[in-house]
Amino acid sequence: MENFLQIIVIAILAEAIWENLKMIWQEEKLSIDKLGALIVSVIIAIATQLDIFAILNFNIPIPFIGSFLTGILISRGANFIHDILTKIQTIK
Repeated sequence: MENFLQIIVIAILAEAIWENLKMIWQEEKLSIDKLGALIVSVIIAIATQLDIFAILNFNIPIPFIGSFLTGILISRGANFIHDILTKIQTIK
């Protein structure tokens, strides 16, 4: 059952990451504000080694990928992260 819950959590995180990335290119143009937030967030997450996957006990064998993906997630802001963590906590 635990593996099934892990799959659901990964699915939630993967969808959230993809939705964030899609926001960079809207209506046939680049959103500089969203791109800037993404770059800053990724740099901060990598520099601080912040990794939501490691926090949730998922092992990603490629160094810094977890931090990179976490940076994409946090680029949306605190409310978004709170919502994602609430979804994950509800599942667990």
